[in-house]
Amino acid sequence: MNKPLIKLIKQGESQTVEFKVSFQKETIETVVAFANAKSGKIFIGIDDSGEVLGVELKKETLQDWINQIKINTKPSILVDIEAVEVDGKDIAVVDVKEYPIKPIAYKSRYYKRVKNSNHLMSLDEIANMHLQTINASWDYYIDERHDFSDISQENIDYFIEKVEQNLNKKFTDDPLTILRKYELIKEDKLTFGAYLLFTSNNSAITAFGIGRFKDPITIIDNIDINTNLFKQVEIAIEFIKKHLMTEFIITGEPQRTVKYDYPLEAIREIVINMIVHRDYRDSGNSIIKIFDDKIEFFNPGKLYDSLTIKELLSGDYSSRARNRAIARSFKEAGIIERYGSGIKRIKDECREHGVIEPIFEEFAHGFRVTVFKEKLKTTQETTQETTQETKKLSTREKIIVELKKDATLTRDELSNKIGVSANAIKQHLSKLKDENRIKRVGSTKSGYWEVLDDK
Repeated sequence: MNKPLIKLIKQGESQTVEFKVSFQKETIETVVAFANAKSGKIFIGIDDSGEVLGVELKKETLQDWINQIKINTKPSILVDIEAVEVDGKDIAVVDVKEYPIKPIAYKSRYYKRVKNSNHLMSLDEIANMHLQTINASWDYYIDERHDFSDISQENIDYFIEKVEQNLNKKFTDDPLTILRKYELIKEDKLTFGAYLLFTSNNSAITAFGIGRFKDPITIIDNIDINTNLFKQVEIAIEFIKKHLMTEFIITGEPQRTVKYDYPLEAIREIVINMIVHRDYRDSGNSIIKIFDDKIEFFNPGKLYDSLTIKELLSGDYSSRARNRAIARSFKEAGIIERYGSGIKRIKDECREHGVIEPIFEEFAHGFRVTVFKEKLKTTQETTQETTQETKKLSTREKIIVELKKDATLTRDELSNKIGVSANAIKQHLSKLKDENRIKRVGSTKSGYWEVLDDK
């Protein structure tokens, strides 16, 4: 058996590896989950722990399994199955490729791969996966409920003017032709995106609520915004600004500089992201809650395209917009700078403003961002707090703290840092080893300490 397959088995089940004792319906569910994701391999004849049990393989077994998978999947999937020998036992390896047309179903049920298990997809996930496959999004589809009497020429003119300013160009086409080029009008009908961007109605679909709260249940002031999406940005920002504290900074210039207690650019970025990335098929509203010490921004619709919070915060992901028509219109109008960089800008703005980092989280049926008024601590304040905390610790805890900072510290160096004799340090290190809280890696001179506390 080749080394890559042996390595996969040793690593255990994962996003792309599944073990099965025998071929059964769950095997086909995994085939579907892999086809709907980024491909994967199924090892038949191995249990969940990775122990090789083997499986009986007759002459027609593999072809029979291939046929069963083909018959029971829709669209039909053809897989490669190879018989291999491991530890003197036969196993089968099912190689599943990512399918170009998604989602794939097994007996009218759709599965997706999440870490090392299969999950039944919701109707919303099924719809989103299909739209991604055909390189489309919901807002590009025709809105049969609304027509041109529901949108405003003034709002269309605003969009065209913003695009001309941003791109430094002048359109010669008439407004409807321009909207056709942006695919906001199809077959001489409005798309969902066009209605949301240019509506002249008080639209329930775009409902956006903002409140100033004294506590979680006491509202001091509030506003409901039901306008088109372009107007929502400035109305929301103005209402938030009204409830922020300000200070005037003297710079030597004739005009004083106004500084708000929250970073306005970060708030603006969050509001724009709410409007552009909201799931408008969800019946819930976008909501902003302004408290004394924080502002919460809630949006219907969890992270799109299986994006995780960890990937979002690391920036290690490819940006895919839930509402491509809306996102493109905002970008062409110069309201958003570029795709996929909003989170970094929000964090950078908070840091530069001197407030602590915001929290990004999936919450209920949507996504929530919380921005805080609390100031970042200076290096001196942090050092003082750390020193005070360290003073409260026992000698052994102090040793653990220091070793987490620098695992190569010697007994003498620990003695100087903590303020006890080298012999006392030696005794404490011995106790910590006996308690299995630390271990020595390598030699006495060139090795280091490994802290086992967090394992």
